[in-house]
Amino acid sequence: MLKKTLQSLGAKLASSTSVIHMKWKSLITANSIRRYSNSNSVKIDISVSTPREKVDCLVIGAGVVGLAVARALALKGREVLVVDSASTFGTATSSRNSEVIHAGIYYPRNSFKARFCVRGREMLYEYCSKHDIPHKQTGKLIVASRSSEISKLNDIMNRGIQNGVDGLRMMDGSEAMRMEPELQCIKAILSPLSGIVDSHSFMLSLVGEAENNKATFSYNSTVIGGHLEGDQICLHISETKSVEEWDGRSILNQDLVLIPKFVVNSAGLGAPALAKRFTALQSSGVVPSAYFARGCYFTFSNTKVPPFKHLIYPIPEDGGLGVHVTLDLNGQVKYGPDVEWIDAPDDISSFLNKFDYSVPAKRAERFYPEIRKYYPNQKDGSLEPGYSGIRPKLSGPHQSPIDFVIQGEEIHGVPGLVNLFGIESPGLTSSMAIADYISTRFLR
Repeated sequence: MLKKTLQSLGAKLASSTSVIHMKWKSLITANSIRRYSNSNSVKIDISVSTPREKVDCLVIGAGVVGLAVARALALKGREVLVVDSASTFGTATSSRNSEVIHAGIYYPRNSFKARFCVRGREMLYEYCSKHDIPHKQTGKLIVASRSSEISKLNDIMNRGIQNGVDGLRMMDGSEAMRMEPELQCIKAILSPLSGIVDSHSFMLSLVGEAENNKATFSYNSTVIGGHLEGDQICLHISETKSVEEWDGRSILNQDLVLIPKFVVNSAGLGAPALAKRFTALQSSGVVPSAYFARGCYFTFSNTKVPPFKHLIYPIPEDGGLGVHVTLDLNGQVKYGPDVEWIDAPDDISSFLNKFDYSVPAKRAERFYPEIRKYYPNQKDGSLEPGYSGIRPKLSGPHQSPIDFVIQGEEIHGVPGLVNLFGIESPGLTSSMAIADYISTRFLR
């Protein structure tokens, strides 16, 4: 894949190889090696025989946010290269979520999450309508099942109003239950602007638009680190197969060094670990700690008619929005996600998305009591394991949620680098707004 990418970048590499080698021979001897140590003591060797190529804009990560950024940069006439360690786009968090279009209710006023969710939701609905992306504005009910939750529901309502979310309405439980006869609650917020989207079709469309505007995609290509030469960032790229076969002890060689004018670290679950492997950032103190929360989804197997027409959300819990009801575009009901805090993997495993995505069937036992708080007719044995996803969080258990973190040169001091950290929910909804912000705020 890397060889094909080099070819797509232009035949100029072949003609300039001797010039590149002459340049570097003037700096280091022909047989010498520059060795870089990363924060986890992994040694990376860069020799004069390693191909080097300058690129205009580089996006690390082909999840929904990376794809939206690539499209936005390409539409501005920039030459864009997207690299991802997987064999195709959207294989991690972007394909393992609820596929909900959020309205922008839950997030602190003027936060990135609030601003990007509200704007991103508008952009997403418009984009889906224009490009025939399957989606549906289903509406959502956020419900209080007991009186102790009413104050929290009022707080959610006030926050949504502060964030400029239109159409929110507080209603008594009796009215909500007339709308949804299977529901049990004492009070609820109606959010008519919430919905669902076919995330794969959306991502496929973003890829198509980016490619139509001359963006290039290099899959099976893993960014394993980077260093600075003057004010230029040099990124170390290896074939994913080579990284997978690495024994964890020997020197980790790279197949290519890319020198971009502008780079966006949109590596999702691996973004903080990757940033810490950029030598210029290792002692900077600007890379936040990463936390990981796995969430499982179960499908409602014993029903032909969905019990609900709206999305149903309980009061948020620590680390998430609670075990909620989501409808897919085929009418299937799924519940989730729950929250299970897991340990961080080693860097290489995070780059390769080597997380445990299994869904133990016995975990359904935890779902039934949560679901019955608002849907008492949920029968034992009616849930089947679906799938799981992992949230790339910046706060741990019992800590206050942290906003999206978007770092430019003014924070970390590296020219042309933008780091995206903690892009969890509402990342899908916010993706196009994040891309617009990056392409207008940081692009020179």
